[in-house]
Amino acid sequence: MARSQARVVTDRPHRYAKQLAAHLGRKVETNWDSETGLGSLTFGAGTGAMTATDGALLLVVEGDAENLDRLEDVVGRHLVRFGAKDELVVEWHRGDGTRGTVQRNEEDAPAEHAAQHTEAADHS
Repeated sequence: MARSQARVVTDRPHRYAKQLAAHLGRKVETNWDSETGLGSLTFGAGTGAMTATDGALLLVVEGDAENLDRLEDVVGRHLVRFGAKDELVVEWHRGDGTRGTVQRNEEDAPAEHAAQHTEAADHS
């Protein structure tokens, strides 16, 4: 299994993890424990983990190498959308040492493309 991780700097990691689990929970199996600050995401193409730490939300996704971009994108884009006010940036780093994808708010992206992308990600 291929693995990728991201450390997202935020002063509200618990809030964002809870929101991410609740939102993605409409389409995939999720779990969030606010007491431990740990959560999980189970997609058809792989899994994800969330850990709320002091000042950051740690994210990990695992799956077949060909699905890693998609897993990073689904988790990262939703988180960035929720954290638009805080200008969250999700920069993934692969277990093999290569750089993964990066998600950030791009206000110059056409609204239609963003809507199509969000719809496709929701079905992952």
